[in-house]
Amino acid sequence: MEASVAVEVETMKALMLTGFGGYEKIKLQEIPKPIVSDDTVIIEIKACGMNFSDLYTRQGIFTHGVKPPFVLGLEGAGVVTEVGSNVTEFKVGDRVLCWNFKYGMWSEFVKVHKSQCFAIPENMTFTEANCIVTNYLTAYFVIMDFGNLRPGQSVLIQSAAGGVGWAATQIARSVENVKIFGTASSSKHEMIKENGVTHPIDYKNHDFVEEVLKHEPSGVHVILDCLSGVDFIRAQNCLRHMGRIVHIGISNMINGEKRNILQNLKVWWQTKNINIFNVIMKNHGICGLSIASIFENEPETFRNTLEKIMNLYNDDKISPRIDSVWSFDEVVQATKCMVERKNIGKIVLLPKKDENTELVETFQN
Repeated sequence: MEASVAVEVETMKALMLTGFGGYEKIKLQEIPKPIVSDDTVIIEIKACGMNFSDLYTRQGIFTHGVKPPFVLGLEGAGVVTEVGSNVTEFKVGDRVLCWNFKYGMWSEFVKVHKSQCFAIPENMTFTEANCIVTNYLTAYFVIMDFGNLRPGQSVLIQSAAGGVGWAATQIARSVENVKIFGTASSSKHEMIKENGVTHPIDYKNHDFVEEVLKHEPSGVHVILDCLSGVDFIRAQNCLRHMGRIVHIGISNMINGEKRNILQNLKVWWQTKNINIFNVIMKNHGICGLSIASIFENEPETFRNTLEKIMNLYNDDKISPRIDSVWSFDEVVQATKCMVERKNIGKIVLLPKKDENTELVETFQN
């Protein structure tokens, strides 16, 4: 009888969500390395981005229907190491950003469809590349497309020191003579002012609606809402006639390490109570935005907008800010930083922090 030969499976490290819950549900594990197929590419990840939506995922609030265990992460950047037989758009050695809205990016190597990659400029670092899809793409759609911000208008950006808020401020300031209101804790005001916010609002100690109306009695033209709940409803009180409010997130549901069911239900209930009569009489536009849905249903629009953002980067109109860089085994500390709203700009994870040679000037850790 012929002896069977054991085939050694090549493995890699990845951050797995083993179940919904607290920080202990994220585990650094060894899993099989992906194998390339016809329409896919394999990318060695040099850096991957952390987003507020990753907190929703860990707590089980919203997961695109995916159930644990799975590899976390929506975005990454690195170098193409293998290409499938049907791939002509990329070659081995290309520097790319990549994404997967069904997760899987927090890993040493990822396998994605060729449509889920985008070449990055030589002068763009891998850490910066992680700001482009979830932060700048979202911001661009809110400010320029749904918001249709015009010269001489005004905008309120909630959480102006976060990844999307930082990006939205820069997109907004690319429009001439725009007044930008931004909410953030007082310790972050100098930074967001340097980024372009003209009227910072300390949301912890002041009513943001009163602060906006004090400077803009008729209200603002555009609001970026990432809070949801009562803040989403109240924000409409500082929206002028024919103004647009774009809802992109539910950060008010996150108030600690673990999911708070009562808080989640409260925020959901408050958000759903939109007064249609007021919307009509005040001529308000209320929009929702999911870049995952745009990629799925309007892929050409998705990629065309990515091109516009890369042009803004090449023209020095936008400048991603990296708050802090953490290794995979520091993922809990990185997550706490975001849960406690300490970050200004992007939090980035590195599979091999000690091997990364990119210079990032400001780290909180």
